Amino acid sequence: MIIIMESNRFRNESEHLKEFQNEVAVYCPSCNKKALATVNNEDKTAKLLCSQCGYNKITDTRVKMNGGYQTAAMDYFDADLWYIYPFKNETFWAYNDAHLEYLQNDISEKIKESKNSSYFTLLEKLPLFYNTAKNNQSLLNVIDKLKVK
Repeated sequence: MIIIMESNRFRNESEHLKEFQNEVAVYCPSCNKKALATVNNEDKTAKLLCSQCGYNKITDTRVKMNGGYQTAAMDYFDADLWYIYPFKNETFWAYNDAHLEYLQNDISEKIKESKNSSYFTLLEKLPLFYNTAKNNQSLLNVIDKLKVK
């Protein structure tokens, strides 16, 4: 993943949502604190690990993969996202710290550039409320709340 910041300029380096979904912050099913769900598509395994209480679960992803379709790490455990927050009539969410930072960089910058790509990037697929200037400060406040959660 490449994020280039130049004096009030954020250049979208054609990131896609799938680039953030192999490592997802979730609520631990045991203690309800922050845990990490990861997926290793080469080994066809997913793991949920909580550093707070030691909860540890590994599962085989082949059971849930449909013809090579890969899903977010949390889906293998029916775990709830950690970085999720209601925003007006919508929901703001991020898979992990890197995804949250990527969204923050996009929302906070006034000048945005996109690298040419042949298909839609993560930022081009975001719901409209993410890219509405009047929501910028409110969304940045949400991100700040999520970071200290």
